[in-house]
Amino acid sequence: MFTKLLIVRYINCFVKQSKIKGVWAMLKKINDILAGMPMTLVGGAFLILSFVLPKLGIRLLIDPSWLTVVISGIPLLYLALWRVVYNPGISKISSALLIVIAMFGAIGIGDLFAAGEVVFIMAFGALLEEMTTNRAKKGLKNLISLAPVQGRKLENGKELMIPAEKISRDDILRVLPGETIPVDGVIIEGETSVDQSIMTGESLPVDKGIKDEVFCGTLNRFGAIDIKATNVGQDSSLQKLIRMVQEAENKQAPMQRIADKFASWLVPVALIIAIVTGFATGNIVRAVTVLVVFCPCALVLATPTAIMAAIGQATKHGVIIKSGEALEKMGKVDTITFDKTGTLTYGKLQVSDVISFNDKTDNEYILLMAASAEAKSEHPLGKAIVNDVISKKMNIIPSSAFKMTTGKGIEAVVADKKMLCGNEKFLRENGIEINKSASGTIAKLHMEGKAAILVAQEGKCIGIIALSDVIRPEAKAVVEKLSKLGTKSVLLTGDNKRTAEYFAAKAGISEVYAELLPDKKVETIQNLQFAAGKVCMIGDGVNDAPALKVAEVGVAMGNMGSDIAVDAADIALMSDDISKVPYLKRLSNATVKTIKLSITMSMLINFIAILLSVTGILNPTTGALVHNAGSCFVVLIAALLYDRKFDD
Repeated sequence: MFTKLLIVRYINCFVKQSKIKGVWAMLKKINDILAGMPMTLVGGAFLILSFVLPKLGIRLLIDPSWLTVVISGIPLLYLALWRVVYNPGISKISSALLIVIAMFGAIGIGDLFAAGEVVFIMAFGALLEEMTTNRAKKGLKNLISLAPVQGRKLENGKELMIPAEKISRDDILRVLPGETIPVDGVIIEGETSVDQSIMTGESLPVDKGIKDEVFCGTLNRFGAIDIKATNVGQDSSLQKLIRMVQEAENKQAPMQRIADKFASWLVPVALIIAIVTGFATGNIVRAVTVLVVFCPCALVLATPTAIMAAIGQATKHGVIIKSGEALEKMGKVDTITFDKTGTLTYGKLQVSDVISFNDKTDNEYILLMAASAEAKSEHPLGKAIVNDVISKKMNIIPSSAFKMTTGKGIEAVVADKKMLCGNEKFLRENGIEINKSASGTIAKLHMEGKAAILVAQEGKCIGIIALSDVIRPEAKAVVEKLSKLGTKSVLLTGDNKRTAEYFAAKAGISEVYAELLPDKKVETIQNLQFAAGKVCMIGDGVNDAPALKVAEVGVAMGNMGSDIAVDAADIALMSDDISKVPYLKRLSNATVKTIKLSITMSMLINFIAILLSVTGILNPTTGALVHNAGSCFVVLIAALLYDRKFDD
């Protein structure tokens, strides 16, 4: 009997839960239809009609305010009930609950306009906030698309194309020029140059030989190589990069409405005052008026309107701010970490020096002959030399007998003279002497973060062409301004230590972390957060995406930055002008101050309106109009923020 009773109770409980789920599902569908901007604006139009038509002597069978109540009230009812059911503890009480109580109170005394007004203002404010906090997630999809889908496995002397997920540890794989490396591995045969920009952000391809590591998702530029797989599947560097972005995205919480922060005491206080007023005066209208004027409409509007004004101001300056939370946090940042390539620098190789070893051979001749020899090369260094000559409107001399040695250099015949361009090892292998002076010059150039190409003609080294990334001219001034604002600057880069320190010194940055893979960038930022507090990360590459997510605020170079970096960031500099960073801090501080002022003034207006409601001077309709004036005041203050100047 007892067992049968338990079964019956279980069935009844299941039926009840099913019914509840069905009700929630129905409410969710209705909410999705009504909560959008189009229907909210329709609700506002009906509210205006409800106010205007009686003035014109037009009476309808149904008060248009009813439609506003339905359109804007149902989503608020859904939100209030959802929080009551699912939120823990005191968070069950929300500003939405107070609005709903006020709405039903106004309906109960027949003041439909007041009911419609409070729910419309609340709904519109919520939409404004949603517009400022929604974030695109296309970047993660793009990152996933970079993952190789297949690899070339060597088995019994044959090459077999197999899906990437079927590659096992210790498999031997062949990667041809132009192919993406499918897994992490170690080179066991061959030499090449690998484009590792996706992982390290380095602008230069990295020469690789036997026993050197290669990473999944990086591009084999030139030579064919055989690798032994070390990390495969979910353990590969690229998959770890993807996971870090996903995890960091999940940790990003939406900005909590300021109105809800006050709701834990606002709702009980409003109800107590309304009840006391009703009993003390014996007038239910005064009690409902108290609820109407207590509704935090101006409070709800304070944050999103100020944020939207600030975002509008930033947009005029070529800065895209994706969320109000990022804007608020930017002012609290005390450490800003910069990526090097593409952020502090332009991320483009340019000829920086041409050094002749012979007084009879001028620099222009060396540059022209080298460019003519490199004209058929696909190497970034060779292309940079050719582009420099073209930009100077010099005529490239036709070449012949072009030959490239992967990872070392090229040879060609230009104007009947044999030319060699490459590194020291390449020239020595071809019997060309490199004296101590030339070696010292090369070492000095490397200390400056420059790539050095030796140029030889007819068996003699005639000069050196140095190439370098170029630091942004505003970099040093930005670091100085940030220092005056009490903010420390740090350099994080995948480049080698010598290059990193050289560019850091030029920018006035003393703290440098070099040779960092994406996971190490994340780790470094976390260490800085632990030691210093709030950290902002500024970067442009795919490799920067996890760091941009982990930092309190991520800022991406929007013009030249990767789509993944831009999507991962909270803020994008569309003009790639890092001088906007100090401006962002000032704008953030001003926005926070504006929000605090708006909240203070709106609360003051509400307090005065409550006193007038208790004394009977205001009724629900006039009370709604008065606290609507508070909402307009908030919008006006925000509008002033839009045109404010933030000059140095």
